[in-house]
Amino acid sequence: MEFQGKVVVITGGSSGIGKAVAIELVKRGANVIINGRREQMLVEAASEIDPTGTHVAYVAGDISDTQIADRLIGEGLSRFGRIDTLVNNAGIFIAKPFTDYTIEDFTSMLSINLAGFFHVTQRAVTEMIKVGSGHIVNITGSGVVVHPHKSLPSVLAALTKGGLNSATKSLAIEYADKGIRVNAVAPGVTNTPMHAVETHGFLSKLHPVGRMGEVQDIVDAIVYLESAHFVTGEILYVDGGQNAGNW
Repeated sequence: MEFQGKVVVITGGSSGIGKAVAIELVKRGANVIINGRREQMLVEAASEIDPTGTHVAYVAGDISDTQIADRLIGEGLSRFGRIDTLVNNAGIFIAKPFTDYTIEDFTSMLSINLAGFFHVTQRAVTEMIKVGSGHIVNITGSGVVVHPHKSLPSVLAALTKGGLNSATKSLAIEYADKGIRVNAVAPGVTNTPMHAVETHGFLSKLHPVGRMGEVQDIVDAIVYLESAHFVTGEILYVDGGQNAGNW
């Protein structure tokens, strides 16, 4: 009953973690609105999430565009009447030596990882304040964010995803007395289409437990946080032990 009738907005919902979260929450009785940049992928994902179309809607476009953020929250309101939860899952990862990053890399990562988070979260919080309740879950990052690894230089991930970790705590404190909780899930390297199969052996070795994370590991963490009403400002590491120390 925890999810029955809830309205959940999920960015980056056309594949990987976002789609898996949507599938799980719809199974538990929620309504979801997913976002992604490729409309055909969203159409296919929506059909998989709920073949009846009753409990799923989608908005295609770049979440760093303020008009897309407006449409995404607006779709939740017009279709389902409110916004209960926002899962900020959209993000990209580019690993390069610092001096090899291009201005395009910098712009892309800040646009998607930070600007997208800012625009949609600001609009979601505005609606949550009106009803005095809500929950935001940010998908941030462990591993190279918390413990940089020489074999995987990725300062832009540290800059953007590390920033989201700090923003999670700041928002949790700012809105705790408004009935809005803000938490984060910090995954290790997760087995999604983002990572080519030939890299899995190397990526598995970055985790003390000796394997990559699975999408269901992250889904389970989000489900827990959604149900944990006394938890806010938490960075929940689901990373096979990466954040515990250097490996």
